[in-house]
Amino acid sequence: MKIAIIGAGISGCAMYLELQKHLPKPDGSESHEIVIYEAYNTEVDTTADQRKEEATHSSTLLVGGGLGIAANGLRVLERLDDSLLRDVVRGGYAVSSSNLKSKNGSLLMTLKPNKPITPDSPPMNMVMSSRDAFWRCLRARVPDDHIVNKRIERIVAQKDGRNQIFFVDGSSPVEADLIIGADGVRSTAKQAIFPDEKEDPYPPHYEGLVGVGGFIPASEVKDVVEKGSVNFIFGGNGFFGYFFANSAEDVPNRDSPYHVCEPAGSLAWWSTYEIEECPDHKNIDTADVTRQLHKRHAEWKDPAIRKILASLEVKSMYPTWTSPPIPTWERDGVILVGDAAHALPPSSGQGSSQALEDVEALALILSHQLDNASKSGNSSTGYKSVFKAAAGQYMAIRQPHVTKILEAARENQNKKREMGVFQEYLMYGFLKIMGFFPNLMTNKLRLVVDYNVADHVAAEILAKSEC
Repeated sequence: MKIAIIGAGISGCAMYLELQKHLPKPDGSESHEIVIYEAYNTEVDTTADQRKEEATHSSTLLVGGGLGIAANGLRVLERLDDSLLRDVVRGGYAVSSSNLKSKNGSLLMTLKPNKPITPDSPPMNMVMSSRDAFWRCLRARVPDDHIVNKRIERIVAQKDGRNQIFFVDGSSPVEADLIIGADGVRSTAKQAIFPDEKEDPYPPHYEGLVGVGGFIPASEVKDVVEKGSVNFIFGGNGFFGYFFANSAEDVPNRDSPYHVCEPAGSLAWWSTYEIEECPDHKNIDTADVTRQLHKRHAEWKDPAIRKILASLEVKSMYPTWTSPPIPTWERDGVILVGDAAHALPPSSGQGSSQALEDVEALALILSHQLDNASKSGNSSTGYKSVFKAAAGQYMAIRQPHVTKILEAARENQNKKREMGVFQEYLMYGFLKIMGFFPNLMTNKLRLVVDYNVADHVAAEILAKSEC
């Protein structure tokens, strides 16, 4: 069977690794042919700046400076490859708490949503990382000759026979039994699911929010930033966040998500605020954006922000894009994962983790369905029915779960928009009161971070088998 993955970002590389791990080998012999198609340079030695051609495009490898991988996402990596998990943690920084503060510098609430899986084990922390460092850990495990650098023009889902991929350069199209779209909110694969529409019926939506961010030396803020924390600062004219981006190289347990280490190297920061018109990254005046950033946060008293403003340099701007709910993520052997299926706003803190859950769930379900087809003698003639059954189970498990996370994220995202003084201090008061009842907040978070998608898939498969 030939499988084509569209997009070599985080979702695409993780999808490749999950398929290689879980798919049963046909007839117990050679593996399936799995190829990733990616429009941009994915060589491991390519720097982030060299991949900045279209930095604000959601399907490129460089969207935003940093991200968080929650415990549910880390457990997907752990089940996939323990050495991969250790590499990801080593390239980032484990945080055990989230501090919510006002622009005046006062602490409103501290959240510690992680709890031990067993009474004798420590909790698995969230890992904060640069997006580039996380991607590199995945990309390094994908063989170079399994990635084809070509820009795709269109994908055609065939009701019978193999699906087709056509390229912008006019080269010969290729065929694949299964095409997995991991190509972001502007997904070409998504268009194949709605072939009767001249335009994308579910286009990405600009949320009216942009982010700027970067990194500064951690030594400049070590005295004012708590070890093992990620910090969210709210104000009436925007939002600011920061976290240490990596651990000291000589400390023990640097590659363990169960330990908080001494920070070193750099501190990541970002600022989110409202802009009515989506900016064109090709025409951004970064000097003006920097001046506006200083002006916006001039009265903010958080000591870390004061130090960050003194040395920051804005290099790019990242609009917030989301996707409207898509009724189906599948058509005739074209299946969507990650942002192509559901683009979550950054306020969810779950973008990368939900993509990881998607790819593990799809790989496990597809493996089960292929194994069933093989046992029934339909492994070579029944691929379309196998894909249909797998996609149905995949969507039944993933769509309701992701929808709940999206709804909560949109509510949190509104706290980053412009508001009047009354609204601002009402927000502070609400958060301060909630800080006295942290379990009300952490219990909601734990429903997400304690979720085990592999267990959910196993339970669904068992339930279907008993019917």
